[in-house]
Amino acid sequence: MAQWLSANPNWFTSRVPRHQSWPIACGAYHTGFDELRDLAAAAGDKVSLAIGMTGLLMTQALHDRPRESSRLASEFTGLLESIGDPTLMLGLSFAAITAKYFAGEMTEILRLAQRAIDLAEGDPTKGNLIVGSPLAFAIDGRAGARWALGLAGWRDDFDQAIAVAGAVDPMLQVILIADYYTLALLNGSLLPDATALRDTAEALAIAERFGDDPALFVALEARGIVLVHQDGPQREHGFDLLAQVREAGLQKRISIMVVPVVDIQIAKERLRTGDLDGAIELSRTVIDDLFSRGEMIYRGPPTSVLVEALLRRNADGDVQQAQAAIDRLAAVPTEPGFVLHELPLLRLRALLARAHGDEAAYRDYRDRYHDMATSLGFEGHMAWAEAMT
Repeated sequence: MAQWLSANPNWFTSRVPRHQSWPIACGAYHTGFDELRDLAAAAGDKVSLAIGMTGLLMTQALHDRPRESSRLASEFTGLLESIGDPTLMLGLSFAAITAKYFAGEMTEILRLAQRAIDLAEGDPTKGNLIVGSPLAFAIDGRAGARWALGLAGWRDDFDQAIAVAGAVDPMLQVILIADYYTLALLNGSLLPDATALRDTAEALAIAERFGDDPALFVALEARGIVLVHQDGPQREHGFDLLAQVREAGLQKRISIMVVPVVDIQIAKERLRTGDLDGAIELSRTVIDDLFSRGEMIYRGPPTSVLVEALLRRNADGDVQQAQAAIDRLAAVPTEPGFVLHELPLLRLRALLARAHGDEAAYRDYRDRYHDMATSLGFEGHMAWAEAMT
């Protein structure tokens, strides 16, 4: 869900209830938050401050500023705790979860999500001030954190979040399905199999029926990602769908963050078809963009494309550049167990060892990669490991 919110800023403002405090959160947060903070402090009105801070948090997250939004999320969480209103804490928890997610602070997300789940007490609509089902959002947040940290239960959590949302809000269900496949397919956790084809087709059909543009774009994105992994006309159709999503991002109809996500797929296709120069150029652009934003979820896939393309081209200096790309990803500070970087690094180090002619190191990294992928049940990585002979 955090992935989808980051791609669809208009959804946030369209769902805000129309009562006297909310216009502050939706309209004046960008230029008037400091004034709101002063007014709230003078009046002792922490609730209005929390509502206004929700708007600012989402603005930062939706405009791909994860470092800033994460810092503000810590202050925001402390403010909600000081207010002590369980319904408000539940209803606004999505903002802190979203902000922390793209900064890679998964342990904190586990805490925030579990607290929201406990506060919901099994009621899917409790605290639905903005999000249709805070409970579904929190379960989805816990799923994403468990997934990124390689903890058991992430699949069950995703399934439960989708089911809870479907009982009260079909559009939220679409969003969670699309979010699940976009994140997991791009990061090698799932395979683009018959189940993925079926689920993304159903999600897209629901989005088209309801006519909700933001949900439609995220459904198109997930469907496109599944289709570009197929053969023949389906692959071409998938890239057509992704082109629509990318153009919407460039036009600022949705978050610009969809552009690097689509570009990762384009770079992978260039690598697949042997356009090594094109794959190298585009993957470098994506990597630089993600690093400059401070985004933590999608750095592994374009780094994999870059290293593979460099090693296959093998021009003067390419092996050294591949080593530099690996070192750059490895130097990113992450929490213990953050497998979204650890898995691709094992694979890329194996490929680099083979390029150096070190078969013993290659087998060691390959076997460790295979064992980790298998223990996590990350199907894409398992398939890639099996292909390494």
